[in-house]
Amino acid sequence: MQNTRVKICCIRSVAEAELAVRSGASAVGLVSAMPSGPGVISEERIARIAATIPPGVASFLLTSLQSASAIIEQQKRLCVNTLQLCDRLVEGTYGELRQSLPGVSLVQVIHVRGEDSLAEAMEVAPAVDAILLDSGNPQSAVKQLGGTGRRHDWNLSRRIRESVRAPIYLAGGLRPENVAEAIDTVQPFSVDVCSGVRTHDRLDESKLAAFFDAVRDVAQ
Repeated sequence: MQNTRVKICCIRSVAEAELAVRSGASAVGLVSAMPSGPGVISEERIARIAATIPPGVASFLLTSLQSASAIIEQQKRLCVNTLQLCDRLVEGTYGELRQSLPGVSLVQVIHVRGEDSLAEAMEVAPAVDAILLDSGNPQSAVKQLGGTGRRHDWNLSRRIRESVRAPIYLAGGLRPENVAEAIDTVQPFSVDVCSGVRTHDRLDESKLAAFFDAVRDVAQ
């Protein structure tokens, strides 16, 4: 089995970003305004953190915006190299994003809630660089677009991974105790963790080490 990459999300400071990268993260997630969920920080702080991310590490902007033009403006303000679209794009197209933001990767979030998730993933996969499978609920009264700490159906996630060519990021309720099972079941390109490596809302170095150890043990 190939080495599974790790994305550490909900980064709140330059110090947390440095700790994540030092621990082995191949990507860090920076959360902009969301209707609900943890980890939201100001755009000023996102830009400051993104500017410190070293080459070879992806800086993900988690955005809830649904308009291509608004997303383009946001990326140009913050200068991240990857856009994580946490909701569906309803105005504009992926092609418009690519044309206006050359070199910026597009990752579409699919919230795995049932069989419709498979069809949705197959529809968008050809237009994006990767798909991120999460456990939110965009149809709830207050949209849940990530950071729920809930585990979804990993068997369905595996079917999605087997049905699309785009690399798969797996998120939702991951922690050191279950990430090996998640990788064995889904075999994603990358796992994505937020609350599972935090204590009292701070990135926990010991939990990070345990998480990375578990990921490495699967590959070995």
